[in-house]
Amino acid sequence: MGILERRIRQKENMRTTILAVALQQVKDEGWQSLSIRKIADAIEYSVPVIYDHFENKEAILFELSLDGFRLLERSLEKNKKKYPDPTERLKAHAETYWNFAFKNPEYYQLMYGLGMPCCGAGKMKPEFNSFRKYIGEAIEGIVKNKKSDDSETCFKIYAFWSVLHGLISIVMMRCSDIDDSTMNKKVMDDTVEAFIKNL
Repeated sequence: MGILERRIRQKENMRTTILAVALQQVKDEGWQSLSIRKIADAIEYSVPVIYDHFENKEAILFELSLDGFRLLERSLEKNKKKYPDPTERLKAHAETYWNFAFKNPEYYQLMYGLGMPCCGAGKMKPEFNSFRKYIGEAIEGIVKNKKSDDSETCFKIYAFWSVLHGLISIVMMRCSDIDDSTMNKKVMDDTVEAFIKNL
C-alpha cells in the first residue's frame, strides 16, 4: 500500500472513529452534552484533529443523521423485496419505521429534530424523503389494486407519514399519559389498518 492510500485509509478510519465516539457519547449523555472537546478527549487526540475531519459539531451531527437515514433505508429496502403485495409492504414499512425509532432513538431524534434543533440548517437531505418514497410506492400500489381515486394519493402519503411520526413523537417525547409500549404499538397498528381500509 502506498503512502497516499495509507493516509486516505487513516483519514477514513479517524472519521469513522469520531462518529462512533460521538454517537456513543450521545447514547450515554444525550445530544445536548455532545462537544468537540469531549470527542477529542475520548479518542485521545487534540481538538484540532477533530477539525481536520469535520468543520464543526454541526457537521458531525449532519453526518450522523445521514447514517441514521441510511440505516432506516436498508430495512425499508428489505421490505420492498420481501413483500410484493403493497398492503403487506405498507404494514411492514410502518412496523420498520416504528421499530427503528424506538431501537435507535438517538438517530431518530437527530434525523427529525425531536427535542433538539434539526442539524444541517439550510441543507435539505435527500435522505429525509426516503421513507416517503417507500410508503408512497406502497400506497400507490394499494390505490391501484383497489381501483380507488388516485387524485389525492400525495395527500394520503403525507397523512400516513404524519400520523406515524406524530405517534412516535408523542411517545418519544414522553407527552403521552399512557406509559405502556404495548398500548402505544396497538394504537399504531390499529391506525395503519384503518388507514389502509380507507384508501
